[in-house]
Amino acid sequence: MQLKPLARSLAAALSIVVIAGCSSTGGTQDGDSYGSQDGSTTGSSTSGTGTGSQYGSTSGSGAGQQADSRIPEVRTIYFDYDRDTIKSEYESVVMAHARYLRANPNARVVLHGHTDERGTREYNMALGERRAGAVERFLNIQGVSPSQMSVVSYGEERPAVNGQGESAYAQNRRVVFNY
Repeated sequence: MQLKPLARSLAAALSIVVIAGCSSTGGTQDGDSYGSQDGSTTGSSTSGTGTGSQYGSTSGSGAGQQADSRIPEVRTIYFDYDRDTIKSEYESVVMAHARYLRANPNARVVLHGHTDERGTREYNMALGERRAGAVERFLNIQGVSPSQMSVVSYGEERPAVNGQGESAYAQNRRVVFNY
């Protein structure tokens, strides 16, 4: 007899989650304008050479302070198939975002988790959330306030690249930093 009110409550909660997940604040499909620049990181030498100077990690402290006052240029990180662990090659990107957020306590970021189209919609929504949650935990460990971050999973619903090859799949397995 208690099942009917529980089912109503779950249906109402699910409706709220769906409506909140469907809301949009504009921007590109990725939520940023830099996703296509970083889409070629798996085989490109240009993105690897720019990361050190871009964040001031190889420069003097003056460049590092300047980098902390601006939102980092690279706003998309990519994941391996069916994984939610941050690749070591993207740790410097996440660290740059952590430095920016610590230096700007009024800044807020929404971490958009995405997957490729393989798997069920439900599984992909959960995987997108786990990926964004992994980035959120990493930022939190680096001293970013939890009040500055929120997580949204789009699963397979907003692909960066259409297609069914591994190169398309690789560009869709991502977390986007949306300020």
